[in-house]
Amino acid sequence: MNRTRLLMIGVLALALGFFASVYVYKNLQSKTGSGTESGVDVIVAANDLQVGAKVEEHDIRIIKVSGADLPPGAPRRRADVIGHGVIVPISKGEFILPNRLAGENAGAGLPSLIPPGMRAVSVRVNEVVSVAGFVTPGTRVDVLLTGTPGAGGEQQTTTVLQNVAVLASGHTLERTATGEAQTTAVITLLVSPDDAQRLTLASSEGHIQLALRNPLDTKQDEVPSSNSRGLYRGLAAPTPTQPVIRHAVTKKIAPLPPASTGITVEVYQGDKKMDVVKFPDESPETK
Repeated sequence: MNRTRLLMIGVLALALGFFASVYVYKNLQSKTGSGTESGVDVIVAANDLQVGAKVEEHDIRIIKVSGADLPPGAPRRRADVIGHGVIVPISKGEFILPNRLAGENAGAGLPSLIPPGMRAVSVRVNEVVSVAGFVTPGTRVDVLLTGTPGAGGEQQTTTVLQNVAVLASGHTLERTATGEAQTTAVITLLVSPDDAQRLTLASSEGHIQLALRNPLDTKQDEVPSSNSRGLYRGLAAPTPTQPVIRHAVTKKIAPLPPASTGITVEVYQGDKKMDVVKFPDESPETK
């Protein structure tokens, strides 16, 4: 009796376990099936993509995510990303979004980093000019010019450009992961066409110096030019030159004596004037 009861209890337990397993399996399968049906294809990076790189077939992979988790504008076709240049670093597994890629037919490398309407201008620098090598891609700088305006004038320093983005340091388009200094002879700046002319002129007019600034500080300051007299206290200001005023001199011209109408003869006796005798003009014009 006890054996039969134990056998029935065992069979009942196995049946309940079987039904519970089937229920859980079907529940999980339904959830997985619904997720598959609502999932959409999206492209993510299969490798770390650096600035200036060109996206190749092996750099991407397609995964499925729910529509609610899909970023706005995320490319869903391979043709939307393959062949485009990378303008913002993309880590492995991140979505490849349009704002991280260069435009169509923009190529890769440095040209792909130049937005429409902007120019890339390189300036020669040394360790001092490049702020001990800390002017790296992605930083922002002010451009200072020291020169002598005019012939024989006093040397002055003025701020030519402010809040200029650094595109490249030498042949490097990205900063190091640790933010270490990079010694290079050339810095490439991103400027407008007008500022490109000013920067080129400043490079030939005097000495260029770069001033590193906080990337969050985008304020354009009104900075007056500085000269050597402003560096020393107590130095007398230059005496202003008084303008020389020249007065025009008007010469008075004496009136001409009236034209003679006859002949005048003065009669002297000794040294005394005795009389004046006038004879009428007998010329043909007076007749």
